[in-house]
Amino acid sequence: MGMSCTSSGHTSILHSTEIDCVTGYPFLDKLLPSLNQEINWGIARMENFLRDTGDPHLSYSIIHLGGTNGKGSVASIVSSVLNLGGTSTGLYTSPHLRSFNERFQVNGHLVGEDELQELVRDLEDDIIHHELTFFEATTALAFHLFARRGIEVAVIEVGMGGRLDATNVVSPCITAITNISDDHSEYLGDTLFEIAQEKAGIIKPGVPLLTGERDKQLLSIFENVCDDLDAPFLPIYIDPEKMDINIEENKTSFTFSTKSFGNLKFCIPLMGEHQAINTAFSLAILERLPESLCPDTETVIDGVKRACWPGRSQIIKLNGQTWLFDVAHNLAGAQALASVLDRIVLPRPVVMVTAVLRDKDHHSILEPLLNRIDHAIFTQAPSSPLERRWDPDTASVKMGGSDIEVYPDFVQALERAKNLARSGTILVTGSNHTVGDAFEVLDLSPY
Repeated sequence: MGMSCTSSGHTSILHSTEIDCVTGYPFLDKLLPSLNQEINWGIARMENFLRDTGDPHLSYSIIHLGGTNGKGSVASIVSSVLNLGGTSTGLYTSPHLRSFNERFQVNGHLVGEDELQELVRDLEDDIIHHELTFFEATTALAFHLFARRGIEVAVIEVGMGGRLDATNVVSPCITAITNISDDHSEYLGDTLFEIAQEKAGIIKPGVPLLTGERDKQLLSIFENVCDDLDAPFLPIYIDPEKMDINIEENKTSFTFSTKSFGNLKFCIPLMGEHQAINTAFSLAILERLPESLCPDTETVIDGVKRACWPGRSQIIKLNGQTWLFDVAHNLAGAQALASVLDRIVLPRPVVMVTAVLRDKDHHSILEPLLNRIDHAIFTQAPSSPLERRWDPDTASVKMGGSDIEVYPDFVQALERAKNLARSGTILVTGSNHTVGDAFEVLDLSPY
């Protein structure tokens, strides 16, 4: 499925009060209002629910993808190739940008709301009985949805961490951990060592682990767990210096040598050196699939070209202005976005609209970006949970600089950015909520 992020036809700009829940969970809230939105660690509830509802997740092969950054991109690339090759494939990712059903794809298409409503009606009693949290319930819906559709392979993205994540009830044929960097430290640990230990919790006995992590100490954590579980340990070393990477508007081309597919030239509709690395990691996963699922070379090239993962360094032209959307919400994501800004030429001035969640290190996220733009507007993403909202006024004082303004009202912030940018560029970043809310206000469809 090619990327198609276009206006859906409406021309009016919504008032802030109208978008308080646009990327929240109103659809599921309406059907299951009693769901616990809190993070409640542990997989026992999921295991019991699945056992009582027929263990749907055991009816198809699973590729389980964890890591701090890039796992969503890798999931979308792998599923795109499998879909094109004729393998019936389910894709489960989180969070969404604008619509809840973005989390569920079958054979490259978003699952319709009617189908999800039917699933909720059928499973509601069991979901409530087992006291599933919101994320557990969405994961449960995905497992049942894929079983009902009779898919062959499900590509499942870890929600957060790994060891106690709701997705960690699966019996995968391949486990993959993209990388480790600092994120969700309040839940996963204050050090990279602790975070890696949590993410290593998805490693399963006898199941190959692929990882793109390069830090030797962190790799040793994975290797030790693999040794204990008799799981093949497969570190994937990807050197971007040898990939002849070329970045243009909404695409990245590069060469990469694989054992199964040869030395090939690829083009992916995603920008950035990090996306070339994500693609190379995806290829490593694909060539280690069981022979019956492994695609041919032509399918791999075309499937990579059709991958769709919106809101990741994505450029859209609107009314003579350039908009760049990126969900960067941690230091590694911000550094990847900064690298993109260094590699492409954008119309100046570049005005950044940003809202960062309170539990993130906004200073480390914004510092590399502020050095590459002309003006910044700090705002509040309307869909962000009240308890996780940052204080843009305090953040602006701490960041300093005369080129930062504060517009708490999100719609006003976007309007101010449009006026300041003139024929230049508006960069929207800071979180999935920030980008998703901008898509809603601008009436853009991610898919």
